[in-house]
Amino acid sequence: MRIVLVGPPGAGKGTQAERLAERLDVPHISTGDLFRANLSQQTPLGVEAKRYMDAGDLVPDSVTVEMVRTRLADDDALKGFLLDGFPRTISQAESLGGLLADRGEELDAVVELQVPEDELVGRLLARGRSDDTEDVIRRRQQVYRDETAPLLAFYREKLVSIDAVGSVEQITDRVTDVLRAR
Repeated sequence: MRIVLVGPPGAGKGTQAERLAERLDVPHISTGDLFRANLSQQTPLGVEAKRYMDAGDLVPDSVTVEMVRTRLADDDALKGFLLDGFPRTISQAESLGGLLADRGEELDAVVELQVPEDELVGRLLARGRSDDTEDVIRRRQQVYRDETAPLLAFYREKLVSIDAVGSVEQITDRVTDVLRAR
């Protein structure tokens, strides 16, 4: 299966991505991990990304997309994958669609983890990080909604929204049941 996982900060994307990837026997591909790996290995893409980051600029989509393209070409991703943190924009979604079309593939599903904002705030405050104040958390939630709403509309045909409140196991079961039904 080829899946994109989306959800606001605190929705449990990382936890669910790991569990789902294991259940579905596909790699969990996180853009954060891709960036760290390319930077630490000083790949040409990592060197290019670092140049932007050191200047305080956003890494261009072209670099991010190329990192994803390279990772999806690895043997373990040929049978499927679970993308976490990518795409974040319509432009990236279009690039991903083109990349998959070149391989004769398409996404099977875009899974949105839905959690009420007050629950998200509570989860993130419970982490106890010094930068996780309620105001900052609520601002991040708003940024997520603003940036992600167009992406959800773009993927409406593939979108599956899951209630992500409950135990980790219950949520994983909900997602797995919906994906198996596809």
